[in-house]
Amino acid sequence: MSTLLEKPIKVNRIVTTSIEHARAIEDPARAKIMEFLYQHSLSAEQISNELKKTGYKKALTTVRHHLEILKNSGLVEIVRIEESRGAITKFYSTSTKLLGFQAPADFDSKYSKIIDNTSVKIEKLLKGLIPKTAKSKKGKKNEPQDYSQYLVMEIMNRAMTNILENPGKK
Repeated sequence: MSTLLEKPIKVNRIVTTSIEHARAIEDPARAKIMEFLYQHSLSAEQISNELKKTGYKKALTTVRHHLEILKNSGLVEIVRIEESRGAITKFYSTSTKLLGFQAPADFDSKYSKIIDNTSVKIEKLLKGLIPKTAKSKKGKKNEPQDYSQYLVMEIMNRAMTNILENPGKK
């Protein structure tokens, strides 16, 4: 057998999520619901109306089903319950921001220099953190638990969130 194509792949992107979160947002309507609920609290009916405005025609029962999936995964919470004329209305919200984007075709060539320069600086900072966080503890069945990579990603995630949410703050 002869090799017709071989291409080395360099890891240049890490996506952090849990399987539960990935399953919860695999449906485009649920991802859209997450966008709506970021920093806004909405009822199922309000979410249904917002979905219709963006081309997703979902019945109210389907929206409630989607909300239940998002709630069970920990991505969405009930933030308020109102009573009106004997009926209960739940309002949902999330503290998780989804960064979805379509990069332009020239993204790599246009931004590669700034990405490379900034990556070197961040790598130096993170290399100092990993030895401090790599101490393992025994988990289930005496398997070592090393959360250093996750901890570094969480530090980066929170720093990035603070920058994106408070752009004028120093």
